[in-house]
This record gives sequence, structure tokens and C-alpha cells, in this order.
Amino acid sequence: QAQLRESGGGSVQAGGSLTLSCVGTGRAFGSYPIGWFRQAAGKEREFIGAIDKNGHNVFYGDPAKGRFFISRDNAEKTVHLQIDSLEPGDTGVYYCARTRSQYTTRTWSTYDLWGQGTQVTVSS
Repeated sequence: QAQLRESGGGSVQAGGSLTLSCVGTGRAFGSYPIGWFRQAAGKEREFIGAIDKNGHNVFYGDPAKGRFFISRDNAEKTVHLQIDSLEPGDTGVYYCARTRSQYTTRTWSTYDLWGQGTQVTVSS
């Protein structure tokens, strides 16, 4: 019955910023790393980054490029993804997901619980 739900997406001009939120239900939210992924139309899902269960360390993938920042508040069962200096190439559906691994991982198949995604559209 655990669930993840993303919010905060929308349509933004290039150069703007967005903060996405991933809110979890269930008692075990704080026991696992949480990852962020995105998928643009016609492209494969990309790993953005993952934060460990305590929020102390973040493992970023290639799309982050210093513009994506992940933080975690286990008391509120929430993980945030802040995106700065948005570019049209950032357009896509953004997902958060939970892995039962003890380590942050970029492999989507290791994540066993996914949100439904939130759309981010960046115009030039």
C-alpha cells in the first residue's frame, strides 16, 4: 500500500526554476534511497540522481550537470528535486522511485515503487 506521488511540474520558460516534490506513504519511506528519473518523448528514461535514506549523500547522473539538486525530509516523507536554469531539453515526465537497495543506484530495474510522474515543459 506504499505509494509515491510527484507534484510541482508545469510549463516554464527557459532559464526558470522548478522544485518538484515526491511524497511517500507507508511507514518505510525513510528506509530506502529515492531516485529521480525523467523521460522525454521518444527517448529512454534517464537517471537524474538518487538520495540515500538519511539524505546525507546524493548520487547524480549525467543530466544533472550542476543544475539539479535533490534533498530529503523524512519527517515529512518528502524528497525534493530542484531544477535551476531550465532548458528546453529538460522537457519530459519526471518520476520519483524507491529502491530497496542499501545503495543509491542509477539502474531503473532496481526500483520497485514508482510514482505516476509529473510533466515538466520548458519553452524557449
